[in-house]
Amino acid sequence: MVSPNIVLVHCHDLGTYAGCYGAAVDTPNIDALADDGVRFDRHFVTAPQCSPSRSSLMTGRHPHQNGMLGLAHGNWELGPDERLLPELLAEAGYETHLFGLQHLTEYPDRLGYDRIHSDEPLTADAPPSVHETARARDVADDVAGMLEAGDHDDPFFASVGFFELHRVEENGGFGFEGDRYETPDPDAVEPLEFLPDRPGIRSDIAEMQGMLGAIDDGVGRICEAVDEAGLTEDTLVVFTTEHGLAMPRAKGTCFDAGIEGALLMRQPGVLESGRVVDDLVSNVDVFATLLEVAGASMPDPNRLAGRSFAPLLRDGESAYESRDRLFAGMTWHDRYNPIRAIRTERWKYIRNFWHLPAVYMTTDIYASEAGREVQEEYYGEQRAYEELYDLEADPLEQENLADDEPDDPAVEAVRDRLRDELLDWMAETDDPLLEGPVLPNDWETVHPRREDDREATRN
Repeated sequence: MVSPNIVLVHCHDLGTYAGCYGAAVDTPNIDALADDGVRFDRHFVTAPQCSPSRSSLMTGRHPHQNGMLGLAHGNWELGPDERLLPELLAEAGYETHLFGLQHLTEYPDRLGYDRIHSDEPLTADAPPSVHETARARDVADDVAGMLEAGDHDDPFFASVGFFELHRVEENGGFGFEGDRYETPDPDAVEPLEFLPDRPGIRSDIAEMQGMLGAIDDGVGRICEAVDEAGLTEDTLVVFTTEHGLAMPRAKGTCFDAGIEGALLMRQPGVLESGRVVDDLVSNVDVFATLLEVAGASMPDPNRLAGRSFAPLLRDGESAYESRDRLFAGMTWHDRYNPIRAIRTERWKYIRNFWHLPAVYMTTDIYASEAGREVQEEYYGEQRAYEELYDLEADPLEQENLADDEPDDPAVEAVRDRLRDELLDWMAETDDPLLEGPVLPNDWETVHPRREDDREATRN
C-alpha cells in the first residue's frame, strides 16, 4: 500500500463547536470535510489545556508520562527521550513540514520537522506580532502555496496550526477580537447548553463565532488546494483541536466540555464518505493511528498509552476492540490544578488533588465577559475532592454523585470501582502525583534536545 500524504490541521480551543457536531453555527467547509470522510463523535483529549494535550497527540503518551505537565511557554518541555510524530514519519520516508502554530516547545528545532514555514516559534502566549503569522486564513494560504508550487516530496506530512479560537488580552480582559472578525449579533446566537444564558456569555459566543469563520475558511482553502493539486485520493486530511471551548466549565476542567475534541478524517476513494464513529477514542490513539496509516514503525508499545483505531477508518469494527474507558487530567496551567479523571461509556469519575473553587477557570476565562458572569456562582465554594457523574442521566455533569455515603449502593460501588481503576492507572503510568505535590518543572530533565542527540536517536 502506498503511504498517503498526511495534512494534520489543528486549532485552539474548539471542542466540538461545529455544525457537523450539532452546534448552531455556520461551518460549511468543516461540515463538508465531515461529509466527505469520517467523523468521530466521541473523541476526547488527555488534558483540557493546550501544550499537554498537544504533547499526547505528538507522542501517544499522557502528559505526566512525556513530561509536558504544564504549558510550553511556562518552561515545561517534553522529556529528552520522547519520540515525536514528525520524527517517526521522517524515518518512514516522509518529508515533514510545520506551518503556523505548534505550542509544544520554545525550541521548535527539536520537533524533527524538515522544514519550518515560519520565522519564530509559535505558541499561544507569544507576542501578538507572532500570532499574526498563525492566523487561519494566512496559514492556509501558505499551505496552498506549497501545494500549488509542488514544493514538496511525496509522501509528505504537514502539521498546520491555527491560532483561532484562542482568547487574547484586550480592554482589560480577554476576548475573541470581535473588532477583527465578522461577528454576529449576540442576541441571535444560541446559548451553550452547559452555561446559563446571560449577556456576557452571549457576547463571547458571538465573538467566538467570528473567529470560527476564519477556521472554517482555512479548512476550506486547504482542502481545495489538495484537490486542485490532484492529490485528493493520495492525501489524508485530518482536522482536530486540543481541548474544549475557552469558556467556564470547559477549558481547564475535566468535564466533557473541557476534554471533547473534533476529529475528522478525509481521504476520498480510501475512507468511506459520511461515516460516523461513536467508539470512545483519545488523542493518544490518533498518534498510533497516523503511524499505522503511514506504514511507519511504532515506538515501544510498552511506552505508548494509545493504540491505533485504523480499523475503524476502514469499516472494520470486527477487527477493533473498542475502548471501555479513557483517561484525562491536568497538573499545571496558570496555577497548580492537579486533576485526574476516568471516563467510561456511562460514567465520569474525577479526582481533585488541590484546594480550588468549585469550577476552576484559567486566567483568560476568569477575566472574560463569560467568566465575570459566573465568578460569584462558581467561586463561592470549594470543589469536592471526588466527583462522579452519570453521563446517561446527567450529560451536562451537574449532579455530583460521589458523596461520602451515596444513597444508592450501586452508585457507591461504581464510585469505588472507578476510584480504584484510576489509582491503578496512575500507578501503572508512574504518575508523579502519587508521590505528592508536583513542583514546577519537577521532572528528570527539562531541556531541549540538541540536533546531535536527535540524530543519534535516529541512527
